[in-house]
Amino acid sequence: MKKVYGSAAEALDGLLFDGMTIAAGGFGLCGIPELLLQAIKEAGTRNLTFASNNAGVDDFGIGILLQTRQVRKMLSSYVGENAEFMRQYLSGELELEFNPQGTLAERMRAGGAGIPGFYTKTGVGTQVAEGKEHKDFDGQTYILERGIFADLSIVKAWKADTTGNAIFRKTARNFNPPAAMCGKICVMEVEEIVEPGQLDPDNIHLPGIYVHRLIQGEHEKRIEQRTVRAA
Repeated sequence: MKKVYGSAAEALDGLLFDGMTIAAGGFGLCGIPELLLQAIKEAGTRNLTFASNNAGVDDFGIGILLQTRQVRKMLSSYVGENAEFMRQYLSGELELEFNPQGTLAERMRAGGAGIPGFYTKTGVGTQVAEGKEHKDFDGQTYILERGIFADLSIVKAWKADTTGNAIFRKTARNFNPPAAMCGKICVMEVEEIVEPGQLDPDNIHLPGIYVHRLIQGEHEKRIEQRTVRAA
């Protein structure tokens, strides 16, 4: 089965449709599938729901799709650093479902494992718990969170072999593996593709069984907050 494609547009061909749910990897500005997001922008797919820890910044990451009004709803943990995100949310143009970071990661992981829901203490007594089922276990209250089952996953890895076995670097590993797992189809972009057997099996973070298509490309290395000292 061919998994390696020549471009992001080719890898997404036949997968995009209006109103779909997409799980996207990334943590801050690390591990963002920027090439695939650009291809989605150029495809013009609209009314999208994104499950992603954050939305990048105004001109990078999911932020480029907010500029073109292609996103209808976000399932996110952090919405700072993105003025357009905040503007659309506060004006009622964008629907937002806040998730604690650990809850969002577990919702993705649960979806990938075929688990429809789980109970957690995180969020009990806050707005996060409103409208959700509550249940007591051993005298403590928990809320029911649903697993995320996305139509498509888009993620970015450091290295992968041609079968999709992937390695992520540092904080890029936070959300990319669970995001990759919870989609019906997973498309992955990587900095380097190698032949099977060139990656140590003990170092694989995501097995290739979760990856359906992948591309190799050049990526921008951004720093979210550059802090310097006067000379």
